[in-house]
Amino acid sequence: MDTGTLTDFFMWCTIINGSIYILWVMFLVFTPDLVYRIQSKFFPMPRETYNVVIYSFLGAFKLLFMFFNVVPYVSLLIIG
Repeated sequence: MDTGTLTDFFMWCTIINGSIYILWVMFLVFTPDLVYRIQSKFFPMPRETYNVVIYSFLGAFKLLFMFFNVVPYVSLLIIG
């Protein structure tokens, strides 16, 4: 496998996961009550606990996205 193929792979991984992250943030910014009502039907918890959990997952997703998608893509661009 050559670096061009790997660069394309990580580019598309970055685009797809970045889109998921942006969509998730948009839902949380523009419709937080709707998201909470839907999620509380599956996992009943107080609103404060929900906020901590959802923003912790958002932060973990962002760190994993940066570590496993953006960093390899940028490093392949540098060496390519």
